[in-house]
Amino acid sequence: MRPQKSIDGERLIAVFSDLVAPLGKALPASSEVVLHDLSRLPNSIVAIYGDVTGRRVGDPATDLLLQLTIAGDFDHQDAYETVLPDKRRMRSTTMIIRDVAGNPAAALCINTDLSSWIAVHDIARAMLGAVAERPEKSIPDAAAPVTETFVRDVEELAQQLLSTALADAGVPVELMQKRHKIAVVRDLRARGMFLLRDAVETVATALNVTRFTIYNYLNELGEDDDAPGDAALPHPKG
Repeated sequence: MRPQKSIDGERLIAVFSDLVAPLGKALPASSEVVLHDLSRLPNSIVAIYGDVTGRRVGDPATDLLLQLTIAGDFDHQDAYETVLPDKRRMRSTTMIIRDVAGNPAAALCINTDLSSWIAVHDIARAMLGAVAERPEKSIPDAAAPVTETFVRDVEELAQQLLSTALADAGVPVELMQKRHKIAVVRDLRARGMFLLRDAVETVATALNVTRFTIYNYLNELGEDDDAPGDAALPHPKG
């Protein structure tokens, strides 16, 4: 399910890797520029400038980028808002870089911490005599923030995906029937969980079933040969 490497894609990634630092230096210090090699998902970060999210080269993609990859949604994502775990609001843009054949090769992301800008906005309104608004309403016409988790390792990403899917199921694992567990697996597949190494074992443990059961659930969901993104894991033999 992850995009495949290509010679032109590798060339583009090399070119954009050299542009990440100059672009980051041209932006305010509250911004971060990140380049993802989509063929390396989940540990896709190959270049980064800035420290807004605290990530480094070799760290994984966000849950949102995984989900868009699974859905094949490789359109640009412009100026969407996200919220960090410490409640800071960010404005993010993701540009998909395609090779000469039109296949997605990389994602160039710009994340800007809005905290200081919100504070300046509120001060300006107060100085002009306007009633100060609550910080979360300070940016006019702002769209509702997108849920996106910025993690520093695959284990943290896996736990985030699992906790979200289990919470959405609305049924404690110990009370789940087969239909509930299949629904959780379907949700996790859509979120890109099975792009992660050892995903089958991780999900099996969380749902109190064997990994063979997870493969059976995936087969029932229409993946007869390979669990999405689980190419590193051989399908178990009977």
